[in-house]
Amino acid sequence: MEDDARTRFAEFAAARTPALIRVAYLLTGDQHSAEDLVQSALAKTYARWSRLRHADPEGYVRTAMHREQISWWRRLATMRRSMPAVVSDGVVSDHSADTDLRLALRDALRRLPPAQRSVIVLRYFEDLTESQVAEILGCSVGTVRSRNNRAVTRLRELLPAAEFSLETITP
Repeated sequence: MEDDARTRFAEFAAARTPALIRVAYLLTGDQHSAEDLVQSALAKTYARWSRLRHADPEGYVRTAMHREQISWWRRLATMRRSMPAVVSDGVVSDHSADTDLRLALRDALRRLPPAQRSVIVLRYFEDLTESQVAEILGCSVGTVRSRNNRAVTRLRELLPAAEFSLETITP
């Protein structure tokens, strides 16, 4: 890769990494996993940087992050089938209603299927349109709508007592 391309990539990565880590945290639910996810997506982007034809390379990185996370979920699902079940301790209160709600929502998001979770993160936390989500996930707009509907319904089942709005809890 040429020095100019390396410089542009380094500037892009330095400028956008904090935002990418926030999104990755919402996908993974863990800071360290989020950092690993961003690093993996940036490494894939770096390898293709000189061949990228996108005006906005961030879209390429975000798509790589979502696809990588889905792959991780699939590997985890395979591992869980061969491991004994672990009992969850549930949500631990820290005497702050807002923090309790965020923790409960994070746990509820973890219980969603990967496809529904991706739609929720992209629609509500990244504030993307249905067509943008469909493009990133490689599915139709109708599929995005149905996954979103099922995911919101499931979140309401998992958090029946909580009055929440996905827009009010974004980081």
